[in-house]
Amino acid sequence: MKHKKILYSFIGAGIIVLIILYLIYINIFGLSIKAEKINQVIYIPTGSSYEQVMDTLGSKLILKNRKLFEWLAKKKNYPSLIKPGRYVIDKDLSYNSLINILRSGRQSPVKITFSNVRTLNQIAGKVGKQIEADSLQIMDFLLNDSNFKGDGFKKENVISLFIPNTYEFYWNTDARGLYTRMLKEYRLFWSDHRLSKAKETGLDPKEVSILASIIDAEASKSEEKPRIAGVYLNRLKRGIPLQADPTIQFALNDISITRVLKKYLLVDSPYNTYKYSGLPPGPIGCSTIEGIDAVLNAEKHDYLFFAARADFSGFHNFSRTLSEHNHYALLYQKELDRRKIFR
Repeated sequence: MKHKKILYSFIGAGIIVLIILYLIYINIFGLSIKAEKINQVIYIPTGSSYEQVMDTLGSKLILKNRKLFEWLAKKKNYPSLIKPGRYVIDKDLSYNSLINILRSGRQSPVKITFSNVRTLNQIAGKVGKQIEADSLQIMDFLLNDSNFKGDGFKKENVISLFIPNTYEFYWNTDARGLYTRMLKEYRLFWSDHRLSKAKETGLDPKEVSILASIIDAEASKSEEKPRIAGVYLNRLKRGIPLQADPTIQFALNDISITRVLKKYLLVDSPYNTYKYSGLPPGPIGCSTIEGIDAVLNAEKHDYLFFAARADFSGFHNFSRTLSEHNHYALLYQKELDRRKIFR
């Protein structure tokens, strides 16, 4: 009888151990983690300590047994394998799965779209909200020529790297990482075909981007861009100043100007294309692909002038002679007067 009691005790103890082991297994490999909300985003900044990571996880996720989670994390050596990044928890997970994701750095990228961007400040502000590097760090990098002059860029033209499109970045990208990625995309964009087209125009890729940025600002109608590009290329080849109104807005840092007055043309700036011949030092905005391709596929014609149509349709009248151009320009100016647009 005594032996039976001992046997039953062992069996009972064994069952308890099995239950405990089963519960541990379920907690480790079962769906023991729930997010506070759907697609919960967890940010782990560069340089985060293990304690900081645990505090972040505890605030964003529901851990059924935090002690068991930490025990497993240490067993898997996670405290010394912390990877910064942006992690999206879109479903219930096991402790083991989450730790494997975090220690391997399998983060979810962010999508950033560049469009309608005029300045490096706007780029830095837009990107700085979506990656770890803030706008100040990005601007400090992009305004320092020594960071990229080896690649042939200067702070005046480095904006040409940012070809408008949608790109994926890892959240923990720093300012140099941003530049490196955009340089790679820039080189892919400038294929042998585009480089050959640029050579035909007599411009290099950076100069194409400068001219494209002016055309983007001048033309509200896409179909006119190749024709306007042809006008500017004709003027460049003949040494005639571009006399592009958007460059005056850029020089004065005032895009609200709708009527370029004579006094504005006196501004002493290398971006004043009324005062200085040739292209300005850099783009006056982030050139669109459409604008770049308009330069590369510019219309071949003998127009030297264009003026906005007086019907405010967004289209232009193109002229071969100054007298013809002055006629169209006067019509437009009279319409500005009639509409009481004096600035």
